[in-house]
Amino acid sequence: MQDADKGQSGSLDGQGLTIGIVRARFNDAITSKLAECCLAELAACGVRAEDIQQLTVPGALEVPLALQALADSDDYDALIALGCIIRGETYHFELVSNESGAGVTRVSLDHQIPIANAILTVENEAQAWARTEEKGRDAARVAIEMANLMNELP
Repeated sequence: MQDADKGQSGSLDGQGLTIGIVRARFNDAITSKLAECCLAELAACGVRAEDIQQLTVPGALEVPLALQALADSDDYDALIALGCIIRGETYHFELVSNESGAGVTRVSLDHQIPIANAILTVENEAQAWARTEEKGRDAARVAIEMANLMNELP
């Protein structure tokens, strides 16, 4: 295999991987469904339930701190961020969206651990529900694929 082709197989074999999930409780019905779909996909890809740690936090701004605590433990192959930010009438939407996203990225880069970011940023609740199942499954697949990729790298 040529170096340029490494990691492009997209392995979704989750056997033996340990995954940490941080879910924001704000917009709980939506984030609970995100978690349900994510957990189902992790199981379908071979990740054992006992190899998954789940934490909940009040909202999206608290997600990066909990991710950092999990990353500090060095016990996980990948992490997953779940949340839902729905635009309101004030600038608060932009602040929460930007800061939570930047925080998730910073933890990933600082700790060199893959984090699948499935914090939805949507205009309204209907958009959130339309994306919930797919994004929950996507988060699981991204975490597994990136964990496998990172484990293959020297």
